[in-house]
Amino acid sequence: MSKIIRIGTRDSQLAMWQAKTVQSQLERLGHKTVLVPIKSTGDLVLDKPLYEMGITGVFTKTLDVAMLNGSIDIAVHSLKDVPTILPKGIVQAAVLKRGNVNDTLVFKHNEEFLSAREAIVATGSLRRRAQWLNRYPTHTIVGLRGNVNSRLEKLEQNEDWDAAIFAGAGLGRLNLTPENSINLHWMIPAPAQGAVMVTALEADEETCAICAEINHEETQICTTIEREFLNRLEGGCTAPIGALAYIKDEEVNFKAILLSTDGSKKIEVAKVEPLGKHEELAEFCADYIIGKGGKVLIDELTQGDKITNIYSTKKLTNDQVANFHEAVVPQSSDAIKINPNRLSKSIIRNEIENVIITSQNAVEALLTNFSATELQFKNIYCVGRKTKRMVEKRIGKVKHYEQYAKDLANYLVEYIEGTEVTYFCSNLRLDTLPDLLTEHNIKVNEVEAYQTKFDAEKIEADLDGVMFYSPSTVQSFLKQNKAKGIAFCIGETTAKEARKYYKDVRVAKVPLVESVVALVNAYYSA
Repeated sequence: MSKIIRIGTRDSQLAMWQAKTVQSQLERLGHKTVLVPIKSTGDLVLDKPLYEMGITGVFTKTLDVAMLNGSIDIAVHSLKDVPTILPKGIVQAAVLKRGNVNDTLVFKHNEEFLSAREAIVATGSLRRRAQWLNRYPTHTIVGLRGNVNSRLEKLEQNEDWDAAIFAGAGLGRLNLTPENSINLHWMIPAPAQGAVMVTALEADEETCAICAEINHEETQICTTIEREFLNRLEGGCTAPIGALAYIKDEEVNFKAILLSTDGSKKIEVAKVEPLGKHEELAEFCADYIIGKGGKVLIDELTQGDKITNIYSTKKLTNDQVANFHEAVVPQSSDAIKINPNRLSKSIIRNEIENVIITSQNAVEALLTNFSATELQFKNIYCVGRKTKRMVEKRIGKVKHYEQYAKDLANYLVEYIEGTEVTYFCSNLRLDTLPDLLTEHNIKVNEVEAYQTKFDAEKIEADLDGVMFYSPSTVQSFLKQNKAKGIAFCIGETTAKEARKYYKDVRVAKVPLVESVVALVNAYYSA
């Protein structure tokens, strides 16, 4: 390559060591290079722990900008400091062979303080803080920032400190590992800890190809798993998340941890997969952590002191929550509980000519009492696309469906075969459909398939709005709370009930939860 490769790096001693290592490996391959030191925000702001600064990529953004501006060709980072999603146009070009993955405890005098009830340990890492307090809950953690040398000096200068925690790789690379130190093998490191990463512009194919020559494949495999796990947990670089993958005997071993910020709660996972069949390892372990309550812990961290401003009367999925506008701090729970009733076999003894099902709850109630083969329905009519899909998947073909009960009633008045229907409904069903049919001399045999019970929470926050999905969710919520803010409704039937209490009622264009989320987002985007 004729041009000189400009290597961007932070100007700290450790960052320069990393950059010079990359420089040495590239020059050994015959490439000309030059170092371009750049000071980052993380180096300039030393009076706050990283997790209090509220941003990820605090050590990498300045280098990203320099690369996108054309000031440097590649950038060298500690991989654990790099956000899991790189800026558009920038790619991971290489990962060097990994160093010491462990955290290292440097103590002032001896290790006896570990058994003491009270001790003071210094660290600027939320992950280290949480794991230490989980193991030693009566100890006190104090913040510690700065480069490796200054942190060692602060430990020495503070007489009341007992120890401080460092990345073992950083100490080792600068030949600063004190004799009075031990590796904390029990502490799970940060994802990609001990690894050095090189980034380049995606469009610069020549530079990317050159960097690939110094890539260490085993380290790449392991750190990719760890970072995918971190990404799937939606944790930033400063979240209390630890993850470590290593390869042994052609197997990928993975262990990870998520903690509450004070260390009082801990969720762990460990799994082994054959090398080459490890593609879903990170996803499996992240889903396990989330399923064990990890989502709640992550939300606590990311929301911090923010106050809930939108409440959903239906429990939202992780994907639905992720779709909210950044200004939304949501809270959700089911405002109604559904209990299927016990139904007599006599109801379905003979084939029923016309059946109406207006909710997925009715489908579940039927299948709780009967097998699909027992449900001999000639014509099935539904309300809602999701109800239709569930019926056709689990019971049989739907003859016709509409999005709203009133529209279905009008259709049946015009086109029904016969003059009688069986309506599987709730104890809180609306009058619209049966009243319309009865007015047109169609007999409605109501079967109360399930009970709808009010179970709303009392919400202390001063809400901007509430998301409603049925008239019963409106009624349930208002049993415990006052009508304040905006009512975001899934459809007109729900909106009709909400207008009895709310001045500002907004209706989704399509009767889906996602459409109600979009309605909320439109309010915050206006």
